[in-house]
Amino acid sequence: MNPIYSLHQGSVPMLISMPHNGTEIPAELKARMTPAAHRVADTDWFLDRLYGFAKDLGCSMLNPRYSRYVIDLNRAPDGQILYAGANNTELCPTSTFAEEPIYQPGEQPDETEIAERVGKYWQSYHQAIIDELARIKAQHGYALLFEAHTIRSEVPRFFQGRLPDINFGNADGKSCLESLVKPLAHIDYAPYTQVLNGRFKGGYITRHYGQPERNVHALQLELSQITYLDEKTLQWHDNNASKIMPVLQRIVEALLLVGNPALSK
Repeated sequence: MNPIYSLHQGSVPMLISMPHNGTEIPAELKARMTPAAHRVADTDWFLDRLYGFAKDLGCSMLNPRYSRYVIDLNRAPDGQILYAGANNTELCPTSTFAEEPIYQPGEQPDETEIAERVGKYWQSYHQAIIDELARIKAQHGYALLFEAHTIRSEVPRFFQGRLPDINFGNADGKSCLESLVKPLAHIDYAPYTQVLNGRFKGGYITRHYGQPERNVHALQLELSQITYLDEKTLQWHDNNASKIMPVLQRIVEALLLVGNPALSK
């Protein structure tokens, strides 16, 4: 078991990456952080539970141990921003989505510390992505990288109003072929709303590893947390979760049924 992440290797050509599912903060960092940071409220909560069905389908699953407040695994290692002109959080975030400070005064990480965190946490997770995609591609001739994310339904810092329930992103068509996402249009999402390349077009992982010309296809799904959580308490909501999970399963099954997107154009 790697101390930075857990990896379940599956038998089908899909890797599900959950880079914001971790909740731990090392004690030496936690001592420098604020009570708001200790709540790790911006976690993509319960993703491993939400996608529990995927192991039965044969998917590989990659799950980090540590919180995005330690380092954001879905950001470029050089800190390049994702959305130009928009409000972005950093590689090592200094404020929560609610714009509360993560660090006590004078305790923010400097460039040296950020580089150390990249080496300790970021590189390990991304090497696991590289290795697993290579294994899958060697076995199947192609690989599908499914980036699983969730976020509160309303986050004024990033978008106005309520977010659609299901938000697909493929970097405006650059991270995967059209033949992969085309079947998604035929899924019955009711009563949920869904959009492709709306507010969320895919983060660093989707954009970096999605290389259709090399038979590696990446798609992000940013799910509104109101579909499975009590957003006030951030606790699992059995009734809501039981309704959205079959929809998520239909999505994963549809992607697997496409087969090699390069042969399905």
